[in-house]
Amino acid sequence: MTAFRAAFDFLGVACRGLGLLSGLACAGPALAWSNHGMATSLALADVPELRAAAPVAVETIERFVQDQAVALAQLLAKEEAWARATVPTYPARPEALAFRAGPAPVDAAELRRRFIAAVRINPESRLALYSQRLAGQDDAGRAPLNWSKVTTLRGDGTQISTRFVALTEGERISPLEVLVSAADEPDYGLDLGLWADSAGPASAAYAMGNQPFGNPALEYSGQAPMHMGFFHEAAIIYSAAGFLKRTYPEYRLHLWQALARHAFKTGHPYWGWRFAGWALHYVQDLTQPYHARVLPGVGAARMLWINALDMAGMHGAKNDAVTLVSNRHTALENYQYWVMRRAMERGDAAHPVLAALRERSHDPSPPWRDDTLRAVVTEESQASANGLDTVLAGAMPARYVSDPGYTVGVTEPRLDLAEVVARGPADARARLDASLAALLARCGAHSRMFVLDLIATSR
Repeated sequence: MTAFRAAFDFLGVACRGLGLLSGLACAGPALAWSNHGMATSLALADVPELRAAAPVAVETIERFVQDQAVALAQLLAKEEAWARATVPTYPARPEALAFRAGPAPVDAAELRRRFIAAVRINPESRLALYSQRLAGQDDAGRAPLNWSKVTTLRGDGTQISTRFVALTEGERISPLEVLVSAADEPDYGLDLGLWADSAGPASAAYAMGNQPFGNPALEYSGQAPMHMGFFHEAAIIYSAAGFLKRTYPEYRLHLWQALARHAFKTGHPYWGWRFAGWALHYVQDLTQPYHARVLPGVGAARMLWINALDMAGMHGAKNDAVTLVSNRHTALENYQYWVMRRAMERGDAAHPVLAALRERSHDPSPPWRDDTLRAVVTEESQASANGLDTVLAGAMPARYVSDPGYTVGVTEPRLDLAEVVARGPADARARLDASLAALLARCGAHSRMFVLDLIATSR
């Protein structure tokens, strides 16, 4: 999540009757890793299979869906069956939303509407033809595209931190450019307005149930259950807070992965790469420890004790814990954003954080499997969460990471924590950079593992 997007709307505390546990699940920003495009461009830039891939023709979603309507009906039915059988607590899609190609004739706009409903994304999703420009890049002779044409988000912070240019149907661009742009796109509103209490146009029809955690009144809140995966908490935590099991990044990842393979195999490579970028987003999100642990640095016993105090009417400890975990989550991503942006603007490819994303010596060799996100990616993330939390608290001034009276990104909306840390002790900054590099090394490795497996299985 960038440091500028609507002053980091917090997920709030809207869960019913579970005090601390509900608050902590809601405490962090809804997004992970500031600007997925930056990380994707570095992680995949040296992959030979991508470097050798031919440019692809840009294509509207309407053209893809209209051409593949009959086949998509079958594929999406198969994906629904997979999700029901595989994803715990998955809210079954109503039969009325099943994608149908007929009865003929059906115009392109109606098929687009049916497709959006069948995959249960925000009905207002833009799905525009665009390219995201990164730090140090020019606009490649293309016309600038206003943020409102790309994202449903209401704040103009997206345009402050991210530049978009318009693409035209039929022009050819590299697969990497498609991936880089698409990897950030799930943060542009695709997963908002889905829940019964979202008050959006699809909130009742999608049958997703009430939002399991978070405050539906806040703009980013609704996407958190799709972008977080609390798969490795203590059993007693799940007993006290069963809603933590209602997270669905596996569902989203598998759906976009299946659509990418289908698009590649049926002569629609642009949408193959774009769906691949959407899937990659969830892989990268779950490499962020604050998306895989409810409260890094605090054990289950203390969580339950603070929760008990809250339920007894003593709310101070819970409120402080919620603010602190949110601040540390946000501070990490603010720091990461500015460190990467400045290094890319300078062309400093040797910077340890940038180099970590490209490092391939420790890439995993097994193929990507349906359980990799749960069994490998989030296991690594949650295992590193406590250590990261300690390093973060030691590297930044206390007001940003240990003061519950301060709200990172809100108290100072234009905060630049890379600059703040640079003024502090050099050894603390080095420890933070090393921890961040280790996280991003895993982000890069899993990104390559996923994309290479997708290429191999789409032939």
